Amino acid sequence: MIRLRRWTRQAWLLSQPAVTAPIAGTTAEKHIIEAVEALDITLSEEEIAQLEAPYITHPVLGMM
Repeated sequence: MIRLRRWTRQAWLLSQPAVTAPIAGTTAEKHIIEAVEALDITLSEEEIAQLEAPYITHPVLGMM
């Protein structure tokens, strides 16, 4: 199966336990359709690690 970037993005969001509203603020019907299509994709731990590898954490500013 060919995975489109939009499905991979949505599947990653769905794999994150802290994300409770992965489609909040959706303004187009196509976004809902893409979110539903992504429900059929399960990313492996290796795929998740690959997607998260380039991320660099940043300190939270302006809090307290």
